[in-house]
Amino acid sequence: MGNTFCVFGGCVDQASVGVVERWGRFERLAEPGFHCFNPFAGQWLAGVLSTRINSLDVKIETKTKDNVFVQLVCSIQFRVVKANADDAFYELQNPREQIQAYVFDVVRALVPRMTLDELFEQKGEVAKAVLEELEKVMGAYGYSIEHILMVDILPDPSVRRAMNEINAAQRLQLASVYKGEAEKILQVKKAEAEAEAKYLGGVGVARQRQAITDGLRENILNFSHKVEGTSAKEVMDLIMVTQYFDTIRDLGNSSKNTTVFLPHGPGHVRDISDQIRNGLMEAASSQVGA
Repeated sequence: MGNTFCVFGGCVDQASVGVVERWGRFERLAEPGFHCFNPFAGQWLAGVLSTRINSLDVKIETKTKDNVFVQLVCSIQFRVVKANADDAFYELQNPREQIQAYVFDVVRALVPRMTLDELFEQKGEVAKAVLEELEKVMGAYGYSIEHILMVDILPDPSVRRAMNEINAAQRLQLASVYKGEAEKILQVKKAEAEAEAKYLGGVGVARQRQAITDGLRENILNFSHKVEGTSAKEVMDLIMVTQYFDTIRDLGNSSKNTTVFLPHGPGHVRDISDQIRNGLMEAASSQVGA
């Protein structure tokens, strides 16, 4: 519903205020409701102002400190102060253009002192500066500035693409660092595992050789004591030849055997026994020395 009035009376809607004149001079403000006027006394309803909150979107194009052109979308929410509706009615012919002009002035004075990153981080400070300036100026004209919202900051499309590429490159660089650290940790752990495995393998071989040496020594001593007239060398030769034939038998019984060419004969058997005995004696002597 709109405000209705005639020569002798008028109706002012809710959330509105009427301006009553007498002979072209402001007389009073009319509250919402029906009012009677005396046209013979020069009294009439000059106009009606809404006291509801209005919204004005202002687009400002400006340049930042680092020479980047940006477009800012600023939303101003304002309303007429009921008690000062006469000032709002008589002082400003086009309040929206007036508000827009002050927003342009404040933003274009403040944004060039900021870089693009600072503008994104401190857009609230820009809105606060606009609010303070508009409250000081528009308050004298009967308008109240309720809120200032920096709705959007739009750099040039080429700048936005460059910013996205920089961000993507930084993330790829960070991912490469993490990947390199992970590969380094894997290599270190693998090397540590190999070193530990080799150490344990060496310990096992050393213990195996020590056990073989101890077993042979015990067998030689037992055989020498039980069979009279035998020397330790003869017993050692017998044991070596026995182990040699046991090894040949194990190779023949293995399901996954391969062809193995070994020198065979009485002389070769003695040579093999000498080599085995010498190796075991050297291992025993090294264990004693350690």
